[in-house]
Amino acid sequence: MIPRYTRPDMGRIWTSEHRFRIWLDVELAACEAMVRLGEVPPEDFEALRKAFDGFEFSAADVARIDEIERTVKHDVIAFLTFVEEKGGPAARHLHKGMTSSDVLDTTLAVQLRDASRLLLAGVDRVLAAVRKRAFEHRRTPMVGRSHGIHAEPITFGLKLAGWYDAWTRRRAALARAAEVVAVGKISGAVGTFANVDPRVEAFVMEKVGLAGGEGAATQVVNRDRHAELFTALALCGATLEQQAVEVRHLQRTEVREAEEPFTAGQKGSSAMPHKRNPILSENLTGLARLLRGYALAAMEDVALWHERDISHSSVERVIGPDATIALDFALHRFAGMIENLRVYPERMRENLDLTGGLYEAQRVLLALVGKGVARQQGYVFVQRNAMKVWEEKVDFRTALKRDPDVSRLLTAEEIDACFALDYHLKHVDTIFRRVFGEA
Repeated sequence: MIPRYTRPDMGRIWTSEHRFRIWLDVELAACEAMVRLGEVPPEDFEALRKAFDGFEFSAADVARIDEIERTVKHDVIAFLTFVEEKGGPAARHLHKGMTSSDVLDTTLAVQLRDASRLLLAGVDRVLAAVRKRAFEHRRTPMVGRSHGIHAEPITFGLKLAGWYDAWTRRRAALARAAEVVAVGKISGAVGTFANVDPRVEAFVMEKVGLAGGEGAATQVVNRDRHAELFTALALCGATLEQQAVEVRHLQRTEVREAEEPFTAGQKGSSAMPHKRNPILSENLTGLARLLRGYALAAMEDVALWHERDISHSSVERVIGPDATIALDFALHRFAGMIENLRVYPERMRENLDLTGGLYEAQRVLLALVGKGVARQQGYVFVQRNAMKVWEEKVDFRTALKRDPDVSRLLTAEEIDACFALDYHLKHVDTIFRRVFGEA
Protein backbone atom coordinates (compact mmCIF):
# COMPACT_ATOMS: atom_id res chain seq x y z
CA MET A 1 0.00 0.00 0.00
CA ILE A 2 1.24 3.50 -0.76
CA PRO A 3 2.55 5.54 2.21
CA ARG A 4 -0.36 8.01 1.89
CA TYR A 5 -2.75 5.48 3.41
CA THR A 6 -0.36 3.64 5.73
CA ARG A 7 -0.64 4.25 9.46
CA PRO A 8 2.64 3.39 11.24
CA ASP A 9 1.47 0.59 13.55
CA MET A 10 -0.23 -1.31 10.74
CA GLY A 11 2.59 -0.62 8.31
CA ARG A 12 5.16 -2.15 10.66
CA ILE A 13 3.34 -5.50 10.65
CA TRP A 14 4.01 -5.86 6.91
CA THR A 15 7.63 -4.73 6.65
CA SER A 16 10.14 -7.24 5.32
CA GLU A 17 12.17 -6.83 8.51
CA HIS A 18 9.22 -7.80 10.69
CA ARG A 19 8.17 -10.67 8.43
CA PHE A 20 11.65 -12.20 8.52
CA ARG A 21 11.73 -11.92 12.31
CA ILE A 22 8.49 -13.93 12.50
CA TRP A 23 9.95 -16.48 10.08
CA LEU A 24 12.92 -16.77 12.41
CA ASP A 25 10.68 -17.08 15.48
CA VAL A 26 8.79 -19.94 13.81
CA GLU A 27 12.00 -21.75 12.85
CA LEU A 28 13.52 -21.31 16.30
CA ALA A 29 10.32 -22.44 18.04
CA ALA A 30 10.24 -25.59 15.90
CA CYS A 31 13.88 -26.23 16.71
CA GLU A 32 13.25 -25.75 20.42
CA ALA A 33 10.39 -28.25 20.27
CA MET A 34 12.71 -30.75 18.60
CA VAL A 35 15.23 -30.26 21.41
CA ARG A 36 12.51 -31.25 23.88
CA LEU A 37 11.80 -34.33 21.79
CA GLY A 38 15.49 -35.26 21.72
CA GLU A 39 15.83 -34.64 17.99
CA VAL A 40 18.23 -31.66 18.19
CA PRO A 41 21.24 -31.35 20.54
CA PRO A 42 20.51 -28.75 23.27
CA GLU A 43 23.92 -27.13 22.84
CA ASP A 44 23.20 -26.42 19.17
CA PHE A 45 19.91 -24.75 20.00
CA GLU A 46 21.66 -22.74 22.71
CA ALA A 47 24.11 -21.53 20.09
CA LEU A 48 21.22 -20.45 17.86
CA ARG A 49 19.48 -18.75 20.74
CA LYS A 50 22.60 -16.76 21.57
CA ALA A 51 23.08 -15.83 17.92
CA PHE A 52 19.53 -14.62 17.40
CA ASP A 53 18.18 -13.60 20.79
CA GLY A 54 16.97 -10.03 20.30
CA PHE A 55 18.16 -10.01 16.71
CA GLU A 56 16.33 -7.53 14.51
CA PHE A 57 16.61 -7.64 10.76
CA SER A 58 18.02 -4.48 9.21
CA ALA A 59 17.58 -3.04 5.76
CA ALA A 60 21.03 -4.42 4.94
CA ASP A 61 19.90 -7.90 6.04
CA VAL A 62 16.83 -7.68 3.84
CA ALA A 63 19.02 -6.61 0.93
CA ARG A 64 21.30 -9.61 1.51
CA ILE A 65 18.34 -12.02 1.52
CA ASP A 66 17.05 -10.43 -1.68
CA GLU A 67 20.50 -10.83 -3.22
CA ILE A 68 20.53 -14.54 -2.40
CA GLU A 69 17.01 -14.95 -3.75
CA ARG A 70 18.02 -13.54 -7.10
CA THR A 71 20.22 -16.61 -7.47
CA VAL A 72 18.21 -19.37 -5.79
CA LYS A 73 14.80 -18.05 -6.96
CA HIS A 74 13.19 -19.14 -3.67
CA ASP A 75 12.44 -16.77 -0.81
CA VAL A 76 12.53 -19.28 2.06
CA ILE A 77 15.75 -20.89 0.84
CA ALA A 78 17.27 -17.42 0.56
CA PHE A 79 16.21 -16.70 4.12
CA LEU A 80 17.58 -19.99 5.44
CA THR A 81 20.86 -19.38 3.62
CA PHE A 82 21.14 -15.99 5.31
CA VAL A 83 20.35 -17.52 8.71
CA GLU A 84 23.03 -20.14 8.15
CA GLU A 85 25.50 -17.33 7.43
CA LYS A 86 24.61 -15.67 10.71
CA GLY A 87 23.98 -18.71 12.87
CA GLY A 88 26.81 -20.98 11.88
CA PRO A 89 26.79 -24.80 11.87
CA ALA A 90 23.94 -25.08 14.41
CA ALA A 91 21.58 -23.55 11.86
CA ARG A 92 21.56 -26.88 10.03
CA HIS A 93 18.82 -28.00 12.44
CA LEU A 94 16.43 -25.27 11.32
CA HIS A 95 13.59 -26.24 8.97
CA LYS A 96 14.03 -29.92 9.82
CA GLY A 97 11.15 -31.90 8.30
CA MET A 98 9.38 -28.69 7.36
CA THR A 99 8.19 -27.20 4.10
CA SER A 100 8.18 -23.55 3.10
CA SER A 101 4.45 -23.16 3.71
CA ASP A 102 4.92 -24.21 7.33
CA VAL A 103 6.83 -20.98 7.79
CA LEU A 104 4.87 -18.83 5.34
CA ASP A 105 1.37 -19.78 6.44
CA THR A 106 2.16 -19.63 10.14
CA THR A 107 3.76 -16.23 9.69
CA LEU A 108 0.84 -14.93 7.64
CA ALA A 109 -1.52 -16.09 10.39
CA VAL A 110 0.51 -14.13 12.96
CA GLN A 111 0.49 -11.03 10.77
CA LEU A 112 -3.24 -11.24 10.08
CA ARG A 113 -3.93 -11.82 13.77
CA ASP A 114 -1.95 -8.73 14.73
CA ALA A 115 -3.50 -6.70 11.92
CA SER A 116 -6.98 -7.79 12.99
CA ARG A 117 -6.35 -6.55 16.52
CA LEU A 118 -5.56 -3.11 15.16
CA LEU A 119 -8.63 -3.23 12.92
CA LEU A 120 -10.87 -4.18 15.84
CA ALA A 121 -9.46 -1.23 17.78
CA GLY A 122 -10.36 0.95 14.79
CA VAL A 123 -13.90 -0.40 14.75
CA ASP A 124 -14.15 0.31 18.49
CA ARG A 125 -13.20 3.93 17.84
CA VAL A 126 -15.89 4.11 15.16
CA LEU A 127 -18.48 2.62 17.52
CA ALA A 128 -17.61 5.12 20.25
CA ALA A 129 -17.80 8.07 17.86
CA VAL A 130 -21.11 7.04 16.31
CA ARG A 131 -22.64 6.25 19.71
CA LYS A 132 -21.67 9.64 21.13
CA ARG A 133 -23.16 11.55 18.20
CA ALA A 134 -26.29 9.36 18.21
CA PHE A 135 -27.08 10.26 21.81
CA GLU A 136 -26.22 13.89 21.11
CA HIS A 137 -28.85 13.99 18.34
CA ARG A 138 -31.30 11.43 19.64
CA ARG A 139 -34.17 13.94 19.31
CA THR A 140 -32.85 16.16 16.54
CA PRO A 141 -35.69 15.91 13.99
CA MET A 142 -35.04 15.64 10.30
CA VAL A 143 -36.90 14.30 7.31
CA GLY A 144 -36.41 10.68 6.38
CA ARG A 145 -35.92 10.06 2.69
CA SER A 146 -36.65 7.14 0.43
CA HIS A 147 -35.52 7.22 -3.19
CA GLY A 148 -34.01 10.60 -2.28
CA ILE A 149 -37.53 12.02 -1.77
CA HIS A 150 -39.00 13.27 1.50
CA ALA A 151 -40.80 10.44 3.29
CA GLU A 152 -41.59 10.84 7.02
CA PRO A 153 -39.75 12.39 9.98
CA ILE A 154 -36.95 10.64 11.82
CA THR A 155 -34.17 12.00 14.01
CA PHE A 156 -30.51 12.28 13.17
CA GLY A 157 -29.85 10.17 16.24
CA LEU A 158 -31.98 7.36 14.81
CA LYS A 159 -29.96 7.46 11.60
CA LEU A 160 -26.78 7.13 13.65
CA ALA A 161 -28.29 4.36 15.79
CA GLY A 162 -28.73 2.36 12.60
CA TRP A 163 -25.09 2.99 11.77
CA TYR A 164 -24.02 1.82 15.22
CA ASP A 165 -26.13 -1.32 14.89
CA ALA A 166 -24.38 -2.12 11.61
CA TRP A 167 -20.95 -1.67 13.20
CA THR A 168 -21.77 -4.10 16.00
CA ARG A 169 -22.41 -6.71 13.30
CA ARG A 170 -19.25 -5.80 11.44
CA ARG A 171 -17.20 -6.07 14.62
CA ALA A 172 -18.61 -9.50 15.44
CA ALA A 173 -17.92 -10.75 11.91
CA LEU A 174 -14.40 -9.36 11.93
CA ALA A 175 -13.64 -10.87 15.35
CA ARG A 176 -14.87 -14.26 14.19
CA ALA A 177 -12.88 -14.11 10.96
CA ALA A 178 -9.78 -13.10 12.91
CA GLU A 179 -10.14 -16.25 15.00
CA VAL A 180 -10.71 -18.43 11.96
CA VAL A 181 -7.57 -17.20 10.20
CA ALA A 182 -5.31 -17.41 13.28
CA VAL A 183 -4.23 -20.95 12.37
CA GLY A 184 -0.84 -22.13 11.12
CA LYS A 185 0.79 -25.43 10.26
CA ILE A 186 4.04 -27.27 10.91
CA SER A 187 3.11 -30.55 9.28
CA GLY A 188 5.54 -30.93 6.42
CA ALA A 189 5.41 -31.21 2.67
CA VAL A 190 1.80 -32.38 2.22
CA GLY A 191 0.54 -32.06 5.78
CA THR A 192 1.14 -35.67 6.88
CA PHE A 193 3.70 -34.98 9.66
CA ALA A 194 5.86 -37.65 8.02
CA ASN A 195 9.10 -35.84 8.90
CA VAL A 196 8.02 -33.62 11.79
CA ASP A 197 6.29 -34.67 15.00
CA PRO A 198 2.77 -33.20 15.56
CA ARG A 199 3.99 -32.08 18.98
CA VAL A 200 6.33 -29.67 17.23
CA GLU A 201 3.36 -27.95 15.61
CA ALA A 202 1.50 -27.70 18.92
CA PHE A 203 4.55 -26.15 20.57
CA VAL A 204 5.12 -23.65 17.78
CA MET A 205 1.49 -22.54 17.69
CA GLU A 206 1.50 -21.87 21.42
CA LYS A 207 4.86 -20.12 21.20
CA VAL A 208 3.72 -17.67 18.50
CA GLY A 209 0.26 -17.21 20.03
CA LEU A 210 -1.95 -18.87 17.43
CA ALA A 211 -5.09 -20.88 18.09
CA GLY A 212 -3.54 -24.07 16.73
CA GLY A 213 -2.64 -25.88 13.58
CA GLU A 214 -4.90 -26.64 10.63
CA GLY A 215 -6.88 -29.77 11.51
CA ALA A 216 -6.11 -31.55 8.27
CA ALA A 217 -3.67 -29.43 6.31
CA THR A 218 -2.43 -30.10 2.83
CA GLN A 219 0.82 -28.32 2.02
CA VAL A 220 -1.02 -25.16 3.09
CA VAL A 221 -3.66 -23.93 5.45
CA ASN A 222 -7.00 -23.98 3.65
CA ARG A 223 -7.64 -20.62 2.00
CA ASP A 224 -11.32 -20.46 2.89
CA ARG A 225 -10.04 -19.12 6.21
CA HIS A 226 -8.34 -16.20 4.52
CA ALA A 227 -11.30 -15.59 2.22
CA GLU A 228 -13.54 -15.25 5.27
CA LEU A 229 -11.29 -12.59 6.75
CA PHE A 230 -10.95 -10.58 3.54
CA THR A 231 -14.70 -10.78 3.05
CA ALA A 232 -15.17 -9.41 6.56
CA LEU A 233 -12.80 -6.56 5.66
CA ALA A 234 -14.76 -5.87 2.48
CA LEU A 235 -18.03 -5.76 4.42
CA CYS A 236 -16.47 -3.26 6.81
CA GLY A 237 -15.60 -1.23 3.73
CA ALA A 238 -19.14 -1.54 2.41
CA THR A 239 -20.54 -0.23 5.70
CA LEU A 240 -18.03 2.61 5.67
CA GLU A 241 -19.11 3.49 2.15
CA GLN A 242 -22.81 3.28 2.98
CA GLN A 243 -22.39 5.80 5.78
CA ALA A 244 -19.88 7.97 3.95
CA VAL A 245 -22.25 8.27 0.98
CA GLU A 246 -24.94 9.46 3.37
CA VAL A 247 -22.62 12.18 4.66
CA ARG A 248 -21.93 13.20 1.08
CA HIS A 249 -25.66 13.51 0.39
CA LEU A 250 -26.29 15.47 3.57
CA GLN A 251 -23.46 17.86 2.66
CA ARG A 252 -24.85 18.74 -0.79
CA THR A 253 -25.51 22.46 -1.08
CA GLU A 254 -29.23 21.94 -1.57
CA VAL A 255 -29.40 19.81 1.60
CA ARG A 256 -26.58 20.95 3.91
CA GLU A 257 -27.84 19.16 7.01
CA ALA A 258 -24.42 17.84 7.99
CA GLU A 259 -20.91 18.49 6.79
CA GLU A 260 -17.45 17.05 7.08
CA PRO A 261 -15.05 19.05 9.25
CA PHE A 262 -13.37 21.88 7.35
CA THR A 263 -10.22 22.87 9.20
CA ALA A 264 -8.36 26.16 9.41
CA GLY A 265 -6.30 26.73 6.30
CA GLN A 266 -8.03 23.99 4.33
CA LYS A 267 -8.83 24.70 0.69
CA GLY A 268 -11.54 22.93 -1.25
CA SER A 269 -10.70 23.69 -4.86
CA SER A 270 -7.72 24.94 -6.81
CA ALA A 271 -10.09 27.03 -8.96
CA MET A 272 -13.08 27.93 -6.76
CA PRO A 273 -12.30 29.43 -3.35
CA HIS A 274 -15.86 28.90 -2.07
CA LYS A 275 -15.78 25.09 -2.27
CA ARG A 276 -16.03 22.82 0.81
CA ASN A 277 -16.02 19.37 -0.74
CA PRO A 278 -16.76 16.03 1.00
CA ILE A 279 -13.30 14.69 0.24
CA LEU A 280 -13.08 12.40 3.27
CA SER A 281 -16.29 10.58 2.40
CA GLU A 282 -15.34 10.31 -1.25
CA ASN A 283 -11.97 8.87 -0.28
CA LEU A 284 -13.73 6.22 1.81
CA THR A 285 -15.84 5.17 -1.16
CA GLY A 286 -12.67 4.63 -3.17
CA LEU A 287 -11.02 2.55 -0.44
CA ALA A 288 -14.18 0.45 -0.13
CA ARG A 289 -13.91 -0.41 -3.82
CA LEU A 290 -10.39 -1.70 -3.25
CA LEU A 291 -11.50 -3.83 -0.31
CA ARG A 292 -14.20 -5.50 -2.40
CA GLY A 293 -11.59 -6.33 -5.03
CA TYR A 294 -9.28 -7.85 -2.43
CA ALA A 295 -12.13 -10.02 -1.12
CA LEU A 296 -12.80 -11.36 -4.60
CA ALA A 297 -9.10 -12.13 -5.05
CA ALA A 298 -9.08 -14.00 -1.73
CA MET A 299 -12.03 -16.11 -2.86
CA GLU A 300 -10.19 -16.94 -6.07
CA ASP A 301 -7.34 -18.27 -3.91
CA VAL A 302 -9.48 -20.98 -2.29
CA ALA A 303 -9.35 -23.38 -5.25
CA LEU A 304 -5.76 -24.60 -5.42
CA TRP A 305 -4.53 -27.66 -7.30
CA HIS A 306 -4.39 -30.88 -5.27
CA GLU A 307 -2.37 -30.31 -2.08
CA ARG A 308 -1.18 -26.91 -3.23
CA ASP A 309 -0.03 -24.65 -6.03
CA ILE A 310 1.39 -21.15 -5.64
CA SER A 311 -1.28 -19.18 -7.49
CA HIS A 312 -2.39 -17.76 -4.13
CA SER A 313 1.09 -16.56 -3.18
CA SER A 314 1.39 -13.50 -5.38
CA VAL A 315 -2.17 -12.49 -4.51
CA GLU A 316 -1.58 -12.63 -0.76
CA ARG A 317 1.68 -10.70 -0.95
CA VAL A 318 -0.44 -7.80 -2.23
CA ILE A 319 -3.80 -8.14 -0.51
CA GLY A 320 -2.48 -9.03 2.95
CA PRO A 321 -0.82 -5.69 3.58
CA ASP A 322 -2.95 -3.61 1.23
CA ALA A 323 -6.36 -4.68 2.56
CA THR A 324 -5.49 -4.37 6.24
CA ILE A 325 -3.63 -1.08 5.74
CA ALA A 326 -6.48 0.37 3.65
CA LEU A 327 -9.17 -0.58 6.16
CA ASP A 328 -7.07 0.60 9.10
CA PHE A 329 -6.70 3.99 7.47
CA ALA A 330 -10.36 4.12 6.46
CA LEU A 331 -11.68 3.28 9.92
CA HIS A 332 -9.69 6.02 11.59
CA ARG A 333 -10.53 8.51 8.85
CA PHE A 334 -14.22 7.76 9.28
CA ALA A 335 -14.07 7.89 13.07
CA GLY A 336 -12.36 11.27 12.98
CA MET A 337 -14.92 12.54 10.50
CA ILE A 338 -17.82 11.49 12.74
CA GLU A 339 -16.16 12.88 15.86
CA ASN A 340 -15.87 16.27 14.17
CA LEU A 341 -18.93 16.15 11.91
CA ARG A 342 -20.74 19.48 11.66
CA VAL A 343 -24.46 18.99 12.20
CA TYR A 344 -27.02 21.69 11.38
CA PRO A 345 -30.30 21.06 13.26
CA GLU A 346 -31.82 24.32 12.02
CA ARG A 347 -31.26 23.32 8.42
CA MET A 348 -32.72 19.89 9.15
CA ARG A 349 -35.86 21.60 10.43
CA GLU A 350 -36.00 23.90 7.41
CA ASN A 351 -35.85 20.93 5.07
CA LEU A 352 -38.41 19.06 7.15
CA ASP A 353 -40.81 21.96 6.69
CA LEU A 354 -39.99 22.41 3.02
CA THR A 355 -43.16 20.69 1.79
CA GLY A 356 -45.48 22.21 4.34
CA GLY A 357 -46.23 18.95 6.13
CA LEU A 358 -46.53 16.75 3.07
CA TYR A 359 -44.77 14.03 5.05
CA GLU A 360 -47.99 13.58 7.05
CA ALA A 361 -49.87 12.14 4.06
CA GLN A 362 -49.91 8.65 5.58
CA ARG A 363 -51.36 9.90 8.86
CA VAL A 364 -54.19 11.60 7.01
CA LEU A 365 -54.80 8.42 5.03
CA LEU A 366 -54.95 6.36 8.22
CA ALA A 367 -57.31 8.89 9.78
CA LEU A 368 -59.66 8.55 6.79
CA VAL A 369 -59.51 4.77 6.97
CA GLY A 370 -60.33 5.07 10.65
CA LYS A 371 -63.51 6.89 9.62
CA GLY A 372 -64.59 3.92 7.51
CA VAL A 373 -63.29 5.01 4.11
CA ALA A 374 -61.93 2.24 1.88
CA ARG A 375 -58.14 2.47 1.85
CA GLN A 376 -57.78 2.94 -1.89
CA GLN A 377 -60.51 5.60 -1.93
CA GLY A 378 -58.80 7.44 0.92
CA TYR A 379 -55.53 7.16 -0.96
CA VAL A 380 -57.11 8.99 -3.91
CA PHE A 381 -58.39 11.78 -1.63
CA VAL A 382 -54.97 12.31 -0.02
CA GLN A 383 -52.91 11.91 -3.15
CA ARG A 384 -54.80 14.50 -5.19
CA ASN A 385 -54.16 17.07 -2.47
CA ALA A 386 -50.54 16.03 -2.13
CA MET A 387 -50.05 16.53 -5.86
CA LYS A 388 -51.30 20.11 -5.50
CA VAL A 389 -48.34 20.80 -3.23
CA TRP A 390 -45.95 19.67 -5.96
CA GLU A 391 -47.74 21.19 -8.91
CA GLU A 392 -49.60 24.24 -7.58
CA LYS A 393 -47.40 25.17 -4.61
CA VAL A 394 -50.36 25.12 -2.21
CA ASP A 395 -50.15 24.29 1.49
CA PHE A 396 -50.99 20.63 2.11
CA ARG A 397 -52.97 21.13 5.29
CA THR A 398 -54.97 23.95 3.72
CA ALA A 399 -55.68 21.88 0.64
CA LEU A 400 -56.98 19.02 2.80
CA LYS A 401 -59.32 21.30 4.71
CA ARG A 402 -60.71 22.67 1.45
CA ASP A 403 -61.26 19.24 -0.08
CA PRO A 404 -64.99 18.40 0.24
CA ASP A 405 -64.42 14.64 0.51
CA VAL A 406 -61.79 15.03 3.23
CA SER A 407 -63.54 17.79 5.18
CA ARG A 408 -66.76 15.78 5.14
CA LEU A 409 -65.01 13.04 7.09
CA LEU A 410 -62.40 14.90 9.16
CA THR A 411 -62.87 18.11 11.11
CA ALA A 412 -60.28 20.87 10.91
CA GLU A 413 -59.11 19.88 14.38
CA GLU A 414 -58.70 16.25 13.35
CA ILE A 415 -56.70 17.30 10.31
CA ASP A 416 -54.51 19.53 12.49
CA ALA A 417 -53.93 16.60 14.86
CA CYS A 418 -52.35 14.70 11.96
CA PHE A 419 -49.54 17.25 11.82
CA ALA A 420 -47.95 16.73 15.26
CA LEU A 421 -44.24 16.02 14.79
CA ASP A 422 -43.84 14.23 18.13
CA TYR A 423 -46.09 11.45 16.85
CA HIS A 424 -43.21 10.19 14.75
CA LEU A 425 -40.69 10.31 17.59
CA LYS A 426 -42.62 8.50 20.31
CA HIS A 427 -40.59 5.30 20.01
CA VAL A 428 -37.12 6.84 19.74
CA ASP A 429 -36.20 5.65 23.23
CA THR A 430 -37.47 2.16 22.46
CA ILE A 431 -35.22 1.95 19.42
CA PHE A 432 -32.27 3.29 21.38
CA ARG A 433 -32.78 0.63 24.05
CA ARG A 434 -32.82 -2.04 21.35
CA VAL A 435 -29.58 -0.78 19.85
CA PHE A 436 -27.63 0.49 22.84
CA GLY A 437 -29.25 -1.42 25.68
CA GLU A 438 -30.21 1.79 27.49
CA ALA A 439 -32.56 4.74 27.15
